[in-house]
Amino acid sequence: MEDSGFPLSPTVAFATNRMATEFAIPSQVESAATKMSEFVQFHSSAGRRVVLVTSGGTKVPLESKTVRFLDNFSSGRRGACSAEYFLASGYAVIFLHRHRSLYPFVRKYAGVNLLDALQTTSEEGSVTVRVEVDQKALPNIIHVLHCYQAVKKDRLLLSVEFNTLSEYLHLLKAAAQTLSPLGSKAMFYLAAAVSDFYIPASEMPEHKIQSSNGPLQITMKMVPKMLSPLVKEWAPQAFVISFKLETDPSIVVDRARKALDTYRHQVVVANVLDTRRGCVVIVTKESQTELVLSDEEILKEVEIEEKIVCNLSAAHSNFIEEQRIMTEQ
Repeated sequence: MEDSGFPLSPTVAFATNRMATEFAIPSQVESAATKMSEFVQFHSSAGRRVVLVTSGGTKVPLESKTVRFLDNFSSGRRGACSAEYFLASGYAVIFLHRHRSLYPFVRKYAGVNLLDALQTTSEEGSVTVRVEVDQKALPNIIHVLHCYQAVKKDRLLLSVEFNTLSEYLHLLKAAAQTLSPLGSKAMFYLAAAVSDFYIPASEMPEHKIQSSNGPLQITMKMVPKMLSPLVKEWAPQAFVISFKLETDPSIVVDRARKALDTYRHQVVVANVLDTRRGCVVIVTKESQTELVLSDEEILKEVEIEEKIVCNLSAAHSNFIEEQRIMTEQ
Protein backbone atom coordinates (compact mmCIF):
# COMPACT_ATOMS: atom_id res chain seq x y z
CA MET A 1 0.00 0.00 0.00
CA GLU A 2 1.29 3.44 -0.85
CA ASP A 3 2.32 5.80 1.90
CA SER A 4 -0.47 8.29 2.58
CA GLY A 5 2.00 10.92 3.69
CA PHE A 6 0.50 11.09 7.17
CA PRO A 7 2.15 9.63 10.29
CA LEU A 8 0.54 6.51 11.70
CA SER A 9 -1.36 6.79 14.95
CA PRO A 10 0.48 5.37 18.00
CA THR A 11 -1.95 2.43 18.16
CA VAL A 12 -1.47 1.51 14.51
CA ALA A 13 2.30 2.01 14.66
CA PHE A 14 2.54 -0.18 17.77
CA ALA A 15 0.54 -3.00 16.19
CA THR A 16 2.42 -2.96 12.88
CA ASN A 17 5.83 -2.73 14.57
CA ARG A 18 5.02 -5.68 16.86
CA MET A 19 3.84 -7.69 13.89
CA ALA A 20 6.99 -6.92 11.91
CA THR A 21 9.42 -7.72 14.73
CA GLU A 22 7.75 -10.60 16.58
CA PHE A 23 5.89 -12.57 13.90
CA ALA A 24 8.07 -14.03 11.14
CA ILE A 25 6.56 -13.93 7.66
CA PRO A 26 5.54 -17.51 6.78
CA SER A 27 6.79 -19.01 3.52
CA GLN A 28 3.35 -19.38 1.91
CA VAL A 29 2.31 -15.73 2.25
CA GLU A 30 3.89 -14.56 -1.01
CA SER A 31 2.21 -17.22 -3.16
CA ALA A 32 -1.12 -16.70 -1.37
CA ALA A 33 -0.86 -12.94 -1.96
CA THR A 34 -0.33 -13.55 -5.68
CA LYS A 35 -3.41 -15.80 -5.89
CA MET A 36 -5.51 -13.25 -3.99
CA SER A 37 -4.32 -10.43 -6.24
CA GLU A 38 -5.25 -12.37 -9.39
CA PHE A 39 -8.64 -13.25 -7.87
CA VAL A 40 -9.41 -9.64 -6.95
CA GLN A 41 -8.33 -8.29 -10.34
CA PHE A 42 -10.52 -10.85 -12.12
CA HIS A 43 -13.64 -9.89 -10.18
CA SER A 44 -12.85 -6.17 -10.07
CA SER A 45 -12.89 -6.10 -13.87
CA ALA A 46 -16.42 -7.55 -13.70
CA GLY A 47 -17.51 -4.90 -11.18
CA ARG A 48 -18.20 -7.53 -8.54
CA ARG A 49 -17.95 -6.96 -4.81
CA VAL A 50 -15.40 -9.07 -2.94
CA VAL A 51 -15.61 -10.15 0.69
CA LEU A 52 -12.85 -11.62 2.82
CA VAL A 53 -14.37 -14.12 5.25
CA THR A 54 -12.05 -15.26 8.04
CA SER A 55 -12.95 -18.50 9.78
CA GLY A 56 -11.70 -20.98 12.37
CA GLY A 57 -9.24 -20.66 15.25
CA THR A 58 -5.54 -19.85 15.39
CA LYS A 59 -2.77 -21.97 16.89
CA VAL A 60 0.01 -20.51 19.08
CA PRO A 61 3.19 -22.65 19.24
CA LEU A 62 5.08 -23.02 22.52
CA GLU A 63 8.34 -24.13 20.86
CA SER A 64 10.10 -23.17 17.62
CA LYS A 65 10.16 -26.82 16.58
CA THR A 66 6.57 -27.20 17.60
CA VAL A 67 5.33 -30.18 19.57
CA ARG A 68 3.08 -28.34 22.00
CA PHE A 69 0.77 -25.43 21.25
CA LEU A 70 -2.25 -23.52 22.53
CA ASP A 71 -5.29 -23.54 20.29
CA ASN A 72 -8.31 -21.28 19.97
CA PHE A 73 -10.94 -23.87 19.18
CA SER A 74 -13.47 -22.99 16.53
CA SER A 75 -15.21 -25.34 14.12
CA GLY A 76 -15.45 -22.52 11.58
CA ARG A 77 -19.18 -23.10 11.17
CA ARG A 78 -20.20 -19.43 11.11
CA GLY A 79 -17.56 -18.46 8.59
CA ALA A 80 -18.20 -21.40 6.26
CA CYS A 81 -21.96 -20.94 6.45
CA SER A 82 -21.74 -17.18 5.88
CA ALA A 83 -19.46 -17.65 2.88
CA GLU A 84 -22.21 -19.66 1.17
CA TYR A 85 -24.75 -16.88 1.70
CA PHE A 86 -22.33 -14.21 0.46
CA LEU A 87 -21.83 -16.27 -2.70
CA ALA A 88 -25.60 -16.54 -3.11
CA SER A 89 -25.80 -12.73 -2.71
CA GLY A 90 -23.47 -12.08 -5.63
CA TYR A 91 -20.14 -11.64 -3.85
CA ALA A 92 -16.84 -13.21 -4.74
CA VAL A 93 -15.37 -14.70 -1.57
CA ILE A 94 -11.81 -15.05 -0.31
CA PHE A 95 -12.17 -17.69 2.40
CA LEU A 96 -9.26 -17.33 4.85
CA HIS A 97 -9.71 -20.35 7.07
CA ARG A 98 -8.00 -22.69 9.48
CA HIS A 99 -6.71 -25.87 7.91
CA ARG A 100 -9.34 -28.61 8.28
CA SER A 101 -12.00 -26.30 9.70
CA LEU A 102 -15.47 -26.42 8.15
CA TYR A 103 -15.61 -25.43 4.48
CA PRO A 104 -18.48 -23.97 2.42
CA PHE A 105 -20.87 -26.59 1.00
CA VAL A 106 -18.79 -29.49 2.37
CA ARG A 107 -19.65 -28.37 5.92
CA LYS A 108 -23.20 -29.67 5.44
CA TYR A 109 -21.84 -33.21 5.61
CA ALA A 110 -19.33 -32.85 8.43
CA GLY A 111 -19.20 -36.06 10.40
CA VAL A 112 -20.59 -38.19 7.58
CA ASN A 113 -18.48 -41.19 6.58
CA LEU A 114 -18.40 -40.74 2.82
CA LEU A 115 -17.72 -44.42 2.19
CA ASP A 116 -20.94 -45.35 4.00
CA ALA A 117 -22.88 -43.07 1.65
CA LEU A 118 -21.61 -44.71 -1.54
CA GLN A 119 -22.46 -48.02 -3.18
CA THR A 120 -20.94 -49.64 -6.25
CA THR A 121 -22.87 -51.65 -8.82
CA SER A 122 -21.89 -53.28 -12.09
CA GLU A 123 -23.63 -55.38 -14.71
CA GLU A 124 -22.46 -58.92 -15.23
CA GLY A 125 -19.68 -59.05 -17.79
CA SER A 126 -19.20 -55.27 -17.83
CA VAL A 127 -15.96 -53.55 -16.87
CA THR A 128 -17.90 -50.38 -15.99
CA VAL A 129 -18.55 -49.77 -12.29
CA ARG A 130 -21.32 -47.40 -11.28
CA VAL A 131 -21.13 -45.44 -8.03
CA GLU A 132 -24.48 -44.62 -6.43
CA VAL A 133 -25.05 -42.05 -3.68
CA ASP A 134 -27.30 -42.68 -0.69
CA GLN A 135 -29.20 -39.38 -0.60
CA LYS A 136 -30.50 -40.13 2.88
CA ALA A 137 -26.91 -40.06 4.13
CA LEU A 138 -26.15 -36.96 2.04
CA PRO A 139 -29.40 -34.96 2.02
CA ASN A 140 -29.84 -32.38 -0.77
CA ILE A 141 -26.53 -33.49 -2.27
CA ILE A 142 -27.64 -32.80 -5.86
CA HIS A 143 -28.62 -29.19 -5.07
CA VAL A 144 -25.46 -28.62 -3.01
CA LEU A 145 -23.28 -30.10 -5.75
CA HIS A 146 -24.91 -27.90 -8.41
CA CYS A 147 -24.32 -24.79 -6.25
CA TYR A 148 -20.70 -25.72 -5.63
CA GLN A 149 -20.03 -26.46 -9.30
CA ALA A 150 -21.55 -23.13 -10.35
CA VAL A 151 -19.34 -21.29 -7.85
CA LYS A 152 -16.26 -23.17 -9.05
CA LYS A 153 -17.08 -22.56 -12.73
CA ASP A 154 -17.31 -18.79 -12.17
CA ARG A 155 -14.20 -18.71 -9.94
CA LEU A 156 -16.18 -17.09 -7.14
CA LEU A 157 -14.48 -18.79 -4.18
CA LEU A 158 -10.78 -18.67 -3.29
CA SER A 159 -9.54 -20.80 -0.40
CA VAL A 160 -6.55 -19.58 1.65
CA GLU A 161 -5.48 -21.70 4.64
CA PHE A 162 -3.71 -20.87 7.89
CA ASN A 163 -2.72 -22.81 11.00
CA THR A 164 -0.76 -20.52 13.30
CA LEU A 165 -1.43 -17.04 14.60
CA SER A 166 1.55 -15.70 12.64
CA GLU A 167 0.20 -17.16 9.40
CA TYR A 168 -3.22 -15.66 10.04
CA LEU A 169 -1.91 -12.16 10.78
CA HIS A 170 0.35 -11.97 7.73
CA LEU A 171 -2.28 -13.44 5.42
CA LEU A 172 -4.86 -10.98 6.77
CA LYS A 173 -2.50 -8.10 6.00
CA ALA A 174 -1.79 -9.45 2.51
CA ALA A 175 -5.51 -9.87 1.84
CA ALA A 176 -6.30 -6.38 3.09
CA GLN A 177 -3.67 -4.74 0.93
CA THR A 178 -4.89 -6.75 -2.05
CA LEU A 179 -8.51 -5.71 -1.48
CA SER A 180 -7.72 -2.06 -0.74
CA PRO A 181 -7.87 -0.90 -4.41
CA LEU A 182 -11.55 -1.97 -4.51
CA GLY A 183 -12.34 0.83 -2.06
CA SER A 184 -15.86 0.64 -0.69
CA LYS A 185 -16.66 -2.50 -2.74
CA ALA A 186 -14.38 -4.52 -0.46
CA MET A 187 -15.86 -6.13 2.65
CA PHE A 188 -14.14 -7.77 5.61
CA TYR A 189 -16.16 -10.30 7.62
CA LEU A 190 -13.83 -11.18 10.48
CA ALA A 191 -15.36 -14.32 12.01
CA ALA A 192 -12.12 -16.14 12.92
CA ALA A 193 -11.39 -16.93 16.58
CA VAL A 194 -8.02 -15.20 16.94
CA SER A 195 -5.72 -15.91 19.88
CA ASP A 196 -5.38 -13.17 22.50
CA PHE A 197 -1.98 -14.34 23.79
CA TYR A 198 1.27 -15.51 22.23
CA ILE A 199 4.96 -16.14 22.90
CA PRO A 200 7.34 -13.99 20.80
CA ALA A 201 9.70 -16.00 18.62
CA SER A 202 12.68 -14.48 20.44
CA GLU A 203 11.43 -15.86 23.77
CA MET A 204 10.36 -19.29 22.54
CA PRO A 205 12.47 -22.39 23.29
CA GLU A 206 13.80 -24.04 20.15
CA HIS A 207 13.19 -27.65 21.14
CA LYS A 208 10.43 -29.60 22.86
CA ILE A 209 9.76 -28.49 26.45
CA GLN A 210 10.79 -31.35 28.72
CA SER A 211 8.30 -32.57 31.32
CA SER A 212 11.24 -33.81 33.40
CA ASN A 213 12.00 -30.16 34.19
CA GLY A 214 8.91 -30.01 36.39
CA PRO A 215 5.74 -27.87 36.27
CA LEU A 216 5.49 -25.54 33.31
CA GLN A 217 5.20 -21.79 33.77
CA ILE A 218 4.53 -19.69 30.69
CA THR A 219 4.54 -15.92 30.30
CA MET A 220 2.63 -14.77 27.25
CA LYS A 221 2.16 -11.37 25.63
CA MET A 222 -1.06 -9.83 24.40
CA VAL A 223 -1.58 -10.15 20.66
CA PRO A 224 -1.62 -6.69 19.04
CA LYS A 225 -5.08 -5.80 17.72
CA MET A 226 -4.83 -5.78 13.95
CA LEU A 227 -8.24 -4.21 13.44
CA SER A 228 -6.66 -0.76 13.88
CA PRO A 229 -4.10 -1.03 11.04
CA LEU A 230 -6.66 -2.79 8.84
CA VAL A 231 -9.18 0.04 9.21
CA LYS A 232 -6.74 2.95 9.25
CA GLU A 233 -3.89 1.81 7.02
CA TRP A 234 -4.30 -1.42 5.04
CA ALA A 235 -7.83 -0.94 3.62
CA PRO A 236 -9.17 2.40 4.90
CA GLN A 237 -12.14 2.64 2.48
CA ALA A 238 -13.46 -0.89 2.99
CA PHE A 239 -16.61 -2.01 4.80
CA VAL A 240 -15.44 -3.86 7.91
CA ILE A 241 -17.40 -6.20 10.21
CA SER A 242 -16.00 -7.68 13.41
CA PHE A 243 -17.58 -10.05 15.93
CA LYS A 244 -18.04 -9.78 19.67
CA LEU A 245 -18.84 -12.94 21.63
CA GLU A 246 -19.70 -12.75 25.32
CA THR A 247 -21.21 -15.05 27.93
CA ASP A 248 -23.09 -12.24 29.70
CA PRO A 249 -25.98 -10.87 27.59
CA SER A 250 -26.17 -7.70 29.70
CA ILE A 251 -22.80 -6.41 28.47
CA VAL A 252 -22.52 -7.65 24.89
CA VAL A 253 -23.99 -4.59 23.13
CA ASP A 254 -21.98 -2.17 25.26
CA ARG A 255 -18.81 -4.10 24.43
CA ALA A 256 -19.71 -3.97 20.76
CA ARG A 257 -20.18 -0.19 20.90
CA LYS A 258 -16.85 0.17 22.69
CA ALA A 259 -15.18 -1.74 19.84
CA LEU A 260 -16.79 0.60 17.28
CA ASP A 261 -15.56 3.64 19.22
CA THR A 262 -12.05 2.19 19.48
CA TYR A 263 -11.48 0.94 15.95
CA ARG A 264 -13.86 3.17 13.95
CA HIS A 265 -15.08 0.42 11.64
CA GLN A 266 -18.65 -0.01 10.42
CA VAL A 267 -20.31 -3.00 12.12
CA VAL A 268 -20.00 -5.36 15.07
CA VAL A 269 -22.02 -8.57 15.13
CA ALA A 270 -22.71 -9.09 18.84
CA ASN A 271 -23.68 -12.52 20.11
CA VAL A 272 -23.92 -14.51 23.32
CA LEU A 273 -22.36 -17.96 23.62
CA ASP A 274 -25.52 -19.83 24.60
CA THR A 275 -27.78 -18.25 21.95
CA ARG A 276 -25.40 -17.49 19.07
CA ARG A 277 -27.02 -20.03 16.71
CA GLY A 278 -30.41 -18.32 16.88
CA CYS A 279 -29.90 -14.68 17.86
CA VAL A 280 -27.39 -11.89 17.12
CA VAL A 281 -27.42 -8.11 17.32
CA ILE A 282 -26.07 -6.05 14.40
CA VAL A 283 -24.51 -2.98 16.02
CA THR A 284 -23.51 0.15 14.10
CA LYS A 285 -22.67 3.67 15.19
CA GLU A 286 -26.28 4.75 14.57
CA SER A 287 -28.31 1.64 15.37
CA GLN A 288 -28.67 -1.85 16.73
CA THR A 289 -30.80 -4.51 15.07
CA GLU A 290 -31.66 -7.83 16.68
CA LEU A 291 -31.88 -10.78 14.33
CA VAL A 292 -33.75 -13.77 15.76
CA LEU A 293 -34.85 -17.08 14.31
CA SER A 294 -38.55 -17.73 14.90
CA ASP A 295 -39.80 -21.15 15.98
CA GLU A 296 -41.09 -21.70 12.46
CA GLU A 297 -37.71 -20.81 10.94
CA ILE A 298 -35.95 -23.18 13.32
CA LEU A 299 -38.27 -26.00 12.23
CA LYS A 300 -37.46 -25.18 8.60
CA GLU A 301 -33.73 -25.28 9.48
CA VAL A 302 -33.18 -21.65 8.50
CA GLU A 303 -29.70 -20.52 9.55
CA ILE A 304 -29.08 -17.25 11.38
CA GLU A 305 -26.18 -16.57 8.99
CA GLU A 306 -28.67 -16.12 6.16
CA LYS A 307 -30.22 -13.21 8.06
CA ILE A 308 -26.83 -11.80 9.01
CA VAL A 309 -25.60 -11.78 5.41
CA CYS A 310 -28.88 -10.32 4.11
CA ASN A 311 -28.62 -7.46 6.63
CA LEU A 312 -24.94 -6.80 5.96
CA SER A 313 -25.29 -6.95 2.17
CA ALA A 314 -27.94 -4.22 2.33
CA ALA A 315 -25.79 -2.18 4.72
CA HIS A 316 -22.84 -2.58 2.36
CA SER A 317 -24.92 -1.27 -0.56
CA ASN A 318 -25.84 1.80 1.48
CA PHE A 319 -22.19 2.27 2.45
CA ILE A 320 -21.06 2.14 -1.19
CA GLU A 321 -23.67 4.72 -2.18
CA GLU A 322 -22.71 7.02 0.71
CA GLN A 323 -19.05 6.84 -0.29
CA ARG A 324 -19.95 7.58 -3.92
CA ILE A 325 -21.91 10.68 -2.92
CA MET A 326 -19.07 11.88 -0.69
CA THR A 327 -16.50 11.58 -3.49
CA GLU A 328 -18.73 13.54 -5.88
CA GLN A 329 -19.20 16.48 -3.51
